[in-house]
Formats: sequence, structure tokens, C-alpha cells
Amino acid sequence: MSTALHLVIPFAHASAEACAHALRDLRLPHLSALAARWLTAQRDEGDDFALSMPHERALARAWGWNTDTGALPFAAMAAQADGIDTGDLAWGLLTPNHWHVGREHITLLDPDSLHLSDFESRGFLDAVRSLFESEGLSVFYGAPLRWYVAHESLRELPCAALDRVMGRNVDAWLPAGPAARLIRRLQSEAQMLLYQNPLNDAREARGERAVNSFWLSGCGRYQAPTHDTSVQLIDTLRAPALQQDWAAWAAAWQALDAEVLASVRERAEVTLTLCGERSSQSLIAQRVSALRSWGLSLRARWQAPSVHSLLGTL
Repeated sequence: MSTALHLVIPFAHASAEACAHALRDLRLPHLSALAARWLTAQRDEGDDFALSMPHERALARAWGWNTDTGALPFAAMAAQADGIDTGDLAWGLLTPNHWHVGREHITLLDPDSLHLSDFESRGFLDAVRSLFESEGLSVFYGAPLRWYVAHESLRELPCAALDRVMGRNVDAWLPAGPAARLIRRLQSEAQMLLYQNPLNDAREARGERAVNSFWLSGCGRYQAPTHDTSVQLIDTLRAPALQQDWAAWAAAWQALDAEVLASVRERAEVTLTLCGERSSQSLIAQRVSALRSWGLSLRARWQAPSVHSLLGTL
């Protein structure tokens, strides 16, 4: 799609039943007006078990990436943005995080909740660096929650997106297959090193969670966007959705509707891609005559098209 503006909105809906309850009372007048006037375009059907999130697949399509789900090279793109020369290597994003050991399974918690400092993050990475380098992987620091590894074995390694795994049982999402065996072994060895790290002793003394593992995602070689370079990710719904704070999610939706969607209602060339946890749906602004525009506005006012069914299918 070649448009002047393409907005991608992740977590426009979620699979949790509590989200469906929050949606029932949600009023989004600008999205309702857009749904009445804009053309329904590309739809991406998926399920809760796809490795890549719908918004990741939407970005990949918009950029013209030619890869399978679970092997979208977001790590290489992020590494370039962090000033790292990615060259012809295959890259993976390592996100330091906390795995909570429960009675029945291990849950990956939101890395943002660690409030990890630059000093701590560099110290944790240095503690595990030799594990990776001894196996021929190059290791790079990008930011407190962005470590990178580079190795040819990561070229087509399908991995679950961090957003897919967060708050869920990690066992169901660990990478599988011959190419993933090394990563899983390194993960186990890194967990032992991190457990003994004095930085974690200091964190626990302050009442903060330990950094006890990492998650690998976004593997592949760098691919430059070739199609829709105007795409923008609007991620204000992400944090409350992942925290399952549906009151905050509804408030964030209303703010997004009042600010972002209100500002694009009269633009001529806009694509809006709404993404849930399973699927996504795109809407495209259409040029219409003044009479047609008046008719559509009247229809939007009197028929009051509900966005509940639109969002509920995501």
C-alpha cells in the first residue's frame, strides 16, 4: 500500500475476556466515523499461537519484508537504529528479563518493570558475554533492555515475539529445532551465572526483581524497508494491555481516539491498521464527492456504526 500516512495500532483489542467487557462500554466516536466512511481493506487472520504479533506482521507487509512469521528481522533494524553496523550478519535481540517461578509454570514478566539502569544492564551483559563469544556469537550492547547477538545460525530462526510471551508460560514459547538447541543451552547457562551475580544481590536488597534470564526474538538479516516507509506505530495501548489493566486500556483508547484519530479524519491518504492479539484489519481513507461525504456523515450520525464488532474480531 502506497499512502501518505499509515498508522498501525497494536493491542486495539486483546483475547482476555476482561478486555471484551471493557470494550462494551468504550465509546470511540472518531473511529466510528472512520469505520463508516473509510474502505475496509486488507485483513490478516491469525490466532493466539502465531509467533509474530499481528502488528509485527502488518509492519513487515508495509515494509515489503519477505520472511515467514516468527522470523521477522526486527533485531537487525533495532541494532541499526542503535548505531550498530549490521553488515551481512544475522542478528537476534536479547532482552534481559525476570522469569517468575510459580507452582505450575515459569512466567516471563514485563522487562520494563525491572527499571534496569545502564550500569546494571552492562554489568549483566558482561557476566554472560563469554558464554556467547565462546560459541562464535558476537555480542553488542544497545540499551538497558536491548542486547544483540550476531551469528549465521540466527538467519532463519523462528522465535516468539516478546509481547507474545509476556505474562505467559515460557515453556510453550521456547524456540525449537536443531538451530535453537544452542540458544536454549546458553539460556540455561546464563541463568546460572545471573543467579550468582552480585548485581542481583543488590537489586533484591532494594526490593527489586532479579535479572535471571533473557528472551531471544526478531532474528534475521537486516532488510531495508522497500515499500511503505511512512508507517507509524502508535503503541499507547500496549502497556495497559500487557498489564491487563483494562480501565487504563479503555482510557488510553479514548485518548488515542480524541487525539490521533480525530487528526486524520479529514486527510485524503491514510491507512489505519488495527491489530489485536490474533488478527488485524486495515481501513483506507477514500476520496468522495461533497454530496457523498455529506451522506456518509449523516449515516455515521444516525446509524451510529459500532466499533465493537470491528475490534472484537481482532
